[in-house]
Amino acid sequence: MQFYDFKEIEERVILIGVQTEQDEDVAASLDELEELASTAGAVTAGKVIQNREAVHPGTYIGKGKIEEVAALLKALDANGVICDDELSPAQMNNLERELGCKVMDRTLLILDIFARRATTSEGKIQVELAQLRYRSARLVGLRESLSRLGGGIGTRGPGEKKLETDRRLIRTRISALKAELAQVEKHRELIRGKRTRGNLKTAAIVGYTNAGKSTLLNTLTGAGILAEDKLFATLDPTTRVLELKDGQQILLTDTVGFIRKLPHHLVEAFKSTLEEAKYADYIIHVVDASNPQAELQMHTVYETLRELGATGKKIITLLNKQDRVQGEQMRDFRADYTVKCSARTGEGLEEFKEVLAKLLAESQVYLEELYDYKEAGMIQMIREYGSLISEEYREDGIFVKARVPAEIFVSVIPKARK
Repeated sequence: MQFYDFKEIEERVILIGVQTEQDEDVAASLDELEELASTAGAVTAGKVIQNREAVHPGTYIGKGKIEEVAALLKALDANGVICDDELSPAQMNNLERELGCKVMDRTLLILDIFARRATTSEGKIQVELAQLRYRSARLVGLRESLSRLGGGIGTRGPGEKKLETDRRLIRTRISALKAELAQVEKHRELIRGKRTRGNLKTAAIVGYTNAGKSTLLNTLTGAGILAEDKLFATLDPTTRVLELKDGQQILLTDTVGFIRKLPHHLVEAFKSTLEEAKYADYIIHVVDASNPQAELQMHTVYETLRELGATGKKIITLLNKQDRVQGEQMRDFRADYTVKCSARTGEGLEEFKEVLAKLLAESQVYLEELYDYKEAGMIQMIREYGSLISEEYREDGIFVKARVPAEIFVSVIPKARK
């Protein structure tokens, strides 16, 4: 009997970018695209950049460049191309017809990675919704090409069984997913409400993808979440309590990593997740200080925060991965506090905790009170939500010095004074 070894065809791709402005760093963007492609399981065989006044409306790149890419596909034994921008249905169809190979764009690639990374029901709903929104606009033109994709990037994940359905079925599915997501968002709002009533301050950990956010949360709280040296290693937000030296507590929430040209389909689908930053009291901005593109990545994060409406908050910037930094140190002039640290080794994290304690103290009221022994329960409330500096047991009661959040100040005043 003869056995056949069936192996998944290796995707070898050529990356294509268009430079329309002099100060635009397309080469760096293609480097990032290469990392995205690698995360999705493809090998980059070559890169092509075309200088144009504007992207070609019909084929993304010009006719001469198409011929050059076609020759490269044969020479490098590549079987697909990935464009560094989101393509219109016409551009994708025309480019596929001209090159005779699979054509993908940056959005499709990121959606594919999200499909791999989604583990919770919320994450899967959000990814499928983003996939369907992206594909519904391209359904008519994609019919022919979808029949011959045969797996690989852009065809996996919870949305793949919907690819060859018609627009009506996709619209029905989108409506159903929106309803599911609305329920999840209600649940998230309930949790936020409980946190607010608990008077615990919250800090959202934001940053460019792979800046070290999950590693930071693991090191500080032992959260045990996946932390890999990969783009978008974690999608689902994780919240943990961090206890500081003086007994104060703060909630830390890890969020989805940001990236240049983050697809609007994803921003819309992951809105409830990304809004953790909007509703947080403080922003912890984690920066990979060892990355040559760190300044640009910081700009991307601030732009995304602005788009989400997460502005006007105290920001602590952590210049992470100091164990890898060589040469000149960078700064963040937009942050209220900047701390150099390494989430992996723990360097600088004590200083970071001191900054958090200082911020919490700023939002608290100093209190000196004498409590009757029958009112000892109020002291427990101070311990839970504030910072108990000292307590002295006297004949006439318990004398307390403490700092408490302004929201509960009235609640811990003895009855005699109310």
